[in-house]
Amino acid sequence: MPKIFLSPSTQEWNKYATEGNEQLYMNLLADRMEPFLLSSGIAFTRNDPDRNVQGAIQDSNAGNYDVHLALHSNAAPEQMAGKLRGIDIYFAPSSVYGEQLANIIANNLKAIYPLPEKCRALPAYNLGEVLQTRAVAVLCELGYHDNYADEAWLKNNIETIARTLVSSLCDYFGIPFILPSAIQFGMVATDGSNLNIRDYPSIEGGIIGKIPNNAAVLITGETGNWYVVTYNDIVGYASKSFIIL
Repeated sequence: MPKIFLSPSTQEWNKYATEGNEQLYMNLLADRMEPFLLSSGIAFTRNDPDRNVQGAIQDSNAGNYDVHLALHSNAAPEQMAGKLRGIDIYFAPSSVYGEQLANIIANNLKAIYPLPEKCRALPAYNLGEVLQTRAVAVLCELGYHDNYADEAWLKNNIETIARTLVSSLCDYFGIPFILPSAIQFGMVATDGSNLNIRDYPSIEGGIIGKIPNNAAVLITGETGNWYVVTYNDIVGYASKSFIIL
């Protein structure tokens, strides 16, 4: 199952047009993403807010992640302050998968941003979080926080943006996007055999783990006849028919 490194901005000095700052709102956005990630079966690690960009890159590269997702908001050059709008999703020029993910995110954000023609996927030539990470990486500049209209859009749509970003990750990974539900524990009830954990909610999905009969399992989401489960740090799908709540 997918695993991402989630890296919201640590730039508290980047003030918003009215109140707040980039670090505050990008971390609020990451907070709102977490329930969608859990319910959709995407494991994640957050960056350390006390470390800088190089620290985030080092921490990301120290793990085994499928995607490094950096969350930022933009600011115009001083002579253009407050005059620019738009969303830019950056990827490494040499990364086919990075470009694919960036385009998915940009296209999905067009449905919720008031100026869809200004949602773009762009190659980056000087962004460390895109160029220096081992994982497929994109950096999202989610509007211009020095522009009153963009700031208002971002602040008023954090939940929708979070949902769109996680839905985009699901599109990229080829797994269902699942809305959050109550997190609960269940117990495996088979004929005594192990219950398979699969990488897709289908009997055709690959087996990535097994749960013994009578074992407790964490349930974070459900889709059709399948639960999204975690057992012994393995995240995947297990048949609802063999789990008692």
